[in-house]
Amino acid sequence: MPDFRLDGKKALVTGAAGGLGKAIADGLAESGATVYGTSRDATSARQITERYGTPCLAVDLGDTTSIRDFVDILMPLSGGIDLLVNNAGLNVPKPALELTERDWDSVFDTNLKGSFFLTTALAQHWVDRGSPAAVVNIASQAGIVGIEERAAYGTSKAGLIHLTKILALEWAPSGIRVNAVAPTFVRTELTASSLSRPEWAAELLSRIPIGRFGEPEDITGAVTFLLSDAASLITGHTIAIDGGYTIR
Repeated sequence: MPDFRLDGKKALVTGAAGGLGKAIADGLAESGATVYGTSRDATSARQITERYGTPCLAVDLGDTTSIRDFVDILMPLSGGIDLLVNNAGLNVPKPALELTERDWDSVFDTNLKGSFFLTTALAQHWVDRGSPAAVVNIASQAGIVGIEERAAYGTSKAGLIHLTKILALEWAPSGIRVNAVAPTFVRTELTASSLSRPEWAAELLSRIPIGRFGEPEDITGAVTFLLSDAASLITGHTIAIDGGYTIR
């Protein structure tokens, strides 16, 4: 049987304080990985440290200087990260005509810019040391199909899916695999405002053939698989965890 365990691996999960990130981090820990997390604020960072027993540093993923400083501290502190999950995300659900430049920039800074510069900062260490590694980007079904009130979010996630392919192509010779997952609407703090609108929630649910929204734990298995040696020949792909939403 292929090896789905992550024993001896050190994983970094961005946005690990709650919701989807917390579920993913828990799953990786249960699979044997030593988990490090990120958060924007010191309070959440302390909670992550208490949960996983590893140092957690606050980092602003929209600030490239903050990202470089974070990686320069984390790599020697951890002894070297092997696995990365780019989970931290931001959504500003508004009709396109109501989106401001600030809304657009804040979504892209976290969802795409931050993921790119964090991944490349870590990859530079991996390439320099000749270390194999694996990355999973948390994209979205909104990056595959059009969804109302998701102009900035969906476009940023479509960019993340395409970025996944390019990084996988460039880094495969160095033993670095890069994949993504694209969840449907998952019940987290990020989706609470949308799913609390009964008519909108009912319309979204009608588009999911399996007939339910996702839970954070629904995403954990695919992420763990893609990071494990069981997926050693998989790179550059996006798995839609969407209950069939994007079939149509």
